[in-house]
Amino acid sequence: MPYLYQTTGRRQFIKTIAGGVGAIATMGVFSSFMKGEDKTLHLAFFSDTHIPADKENHYRGFYMVKNLKKIVPQVVKSEVHSAIITGDLARLEGKQEDYKMLKKLLDPLAGKIPVAMALGNHDRRDHFLEVFPESPGEKQDVKDKYILVLEYPGVRFIILDSLIYTNHSPALGLLGIRQREWLAEYLKAHTGKPVLLFVHHTLGEKDGDLQDADRLFNMLQPHRHVKAIVYGHSHVYGYSVRDGIHLINLPATGYNFRDQDPVGWVETTITAEKGIFKLHATAGDTQHDGAVKELTWRT
Repeated sequence: MPYLYQTTGRRQFIKTIAGGVGAIATMGVFSSFMKGEDKTLHLAFFSDTHIPADKENHYRGFYMVKNLKKIVPQVVKSEVHSAIITGDLARLEGKQEDYKMLKKLLDPLAGKIPVAMALGNHDRRDHFLEVFPESPGEKQDVKDKYILVLEYPGVRFIILDSLIYTNHSPALGLLGIRQREWLAEYLKAHTGKPVLLFVHHTLGEKDGDLQDADRLFNMLQPHRHVKAIVYGHSHVYGYSVRDGIHLINLPATGYNFRDQDPVGWVETTITAEKGIFKLHATAGDTQHDGAVKELTWRT
């Protein structure tokens, strides 16, 4: 379930995103971008923050609160237009106290730029909504699902909802028929811009993956304006292609499962023709810190 929040100028920001254009006096570079002065979008992508209420909570030697404290100033310094987190925001069970800590950690960033979030299998809708009650942007009316469309001058982002159960094994995800049917109709009616999809779950065939991934790709075949899908869940950083669509698996911000995987975030530049992705490896395997991957969108 996606949400977007801003700690300053929030009401004006809601109106601006809903309309797709406009200016926000308190938002600096983002305001300039939304006026259409620059159609190159500069973003921060991160995933699987797994923030606990207890700042001393740790896993495999990683302190999740300390990790995010380290990353937020980096993102602020990068002067990105927006940030997107692809789920598993909370540590394990989506406790309200976890989200309060997450909000505290994100506030220095959300005071400057919009921060969009999707929910993963370790999140809980009710607790999340109590701490992040607003859902600006173009929220779509799909029963039991929360879908957000973010409009920018040169690109459109759609954040999907793959959450079924909280802290359940296997940690599977599902879009469901209503969401897939909505997406098919929406993409058919909105063809003017490149589209990137965001979802939490991985897109393979394992028990913990998105269970209707094949149905999703079958549905996407005629919609060539869909250029990429960005997701997390695996705590592995990687790139692949399926049916011409680029698949971008973000590294975890909280911790890795394997020593050879980086922990950190991805600085991203999006244009109508391509995406450029720079890894910021702040922990775990940092040997590829600063590595850049450039992807050309299908036509």
